[in-house]
Amino acid sequence: MAGAEKQPFYDLAIIGGGLVGASLACALDPLAMKTVVVESVAYRAATQPSYDDRTLALSASSCAILRGLGLWSKIASSATPIREIQVRELDRPGRVLMSPSELGLDRFGHVVEARAFGAAMAEILPNLKNTDVVCPVSLVSLEPQEEACRLTVRDDDGERSFRARLVVGADGAESFVRKSLGIEAERHDYNQSAVICNVTPEQDHQGRAFELFTPSGPMAVMPHLNGRCGLIWCVPTREVAALMDLSEAEFMRRANLRFGQRLGRFLKMGKRSAYPLKLVRALEDVRPRAVVIGNASHAIHPVGAQGFNLGLRDAAVLAEVLADGLRDRSRNDGRFDPGSWDLLCRYSAWRKPDHDGTIAYSDGLARLYSNPSPLASAGRLAGLLAHAFVPSLRRQLAVKSMGYRGHIPRLARGESL
Repeated sequence: MAGAEKQPFYDLAIIGGGLVGASLACALDPLAMKTVVVESVAYRAATQPSYDDRTLALSASSCAILRGLGLWSKIASSATPIREIQVRELDRPGRVLMSPSELGLDRFGHVVEARAFGAAMAEILPNLKNTDVVCPVSLVSLEPQEEACRLTVRDDDGERSFRARLVVGADGAESFVRKSLGIEAERHDYNQSAVICNVTPEQDHQGRAFELFTPSGPMAVMPHLNGRCGLIWCVPTREVAALMDLSEAEFMRRANLRFGQRLGRFLKMGKRSAYPLKLVRALEDVRPRAVVIGNASHAIHPVGAQGFNLGLRDAAVLAEVLADGLRDRSRNDGRFDPGSWDLLCRYSAWRKPDHDGTIAYSDGLARLYSNPSPLASAGRLAGLLAHAFVPSLRRQLAVKSMGYRGHIPRLARGESL
């Protein structure tokens, strides 16, 4: 192995080139920090997670972040505005009808398929001026040192090493980076899985999004282009195989029965896929010269559609902290160390309230609506009716769901870094 002095040296190494990691790379590229993105799955491969059929509900703050990164123009033609949100519980009275007009807006955000977003990222990443993309490779070791981390990757040609002042783990819920750093994680298995597919209903969705809570798990129907909708149907994991094996006609019959034909009947459907639902939250998000973000820090239940938005805010805040540190280098004799402990602690303290609040919201909803006790049932009904009849509660819920919680990063406010 070549000596350390001959190894490539980067300011940052982003491990995981999915949507959150790639967004961070785009945010940092104008800052002229030498960055490498390490990804294990080839872009445009069928197994690339950024190319799956999942539906991403982008909050207003996420849309602002993507505009600030120059990414929105790449996906705008594939995005559908969310102009109304309807929330109800199966076989219970009342519903919550949320309108952006209560906030003086014409939309809450947009819906885009992960596949379209991933395709845009695969086109953008190789053209970043200050970013190298190493893909497909496997990270086999991570060794934090005093001035940098030493990383070793492996591909078909063997192993090679490089160093980086800061390592960013954006490598998913089973993060190699998190495990290599010895960071423990809180885990909860909801014993549910999400079955997802695209469906075409009889009626025009008109930008309406629907969330239906049931004892077996929530069902969401999200507006898409060309009259289509994204269906996210959460069911007990023991029932997934049977649901996936149903004929298209029988699957749609059951989906229509469960959803209640709020858009008429589902007439067509696309390919089905399924994934298990678990809470995985890192007990720490920073270690010397390393930070974990996105699902590597917090993989959450999809209820409320907060997961990707939370991860994108991680990227926006980390980029802002590093940009501010770069501007403040005059205080450190012109030197800038992106892996300094002070910067990492600043990031962690900033993100903690948003992490705590968002995770408590999604985890609380998932557990509350799967609790069969009479007390929980009464609490659900009271909460639903309160939000239905008290506009201030709806506005508060909408603002937080749109990503405006606590200290808001500049990119989410429509400002530059």
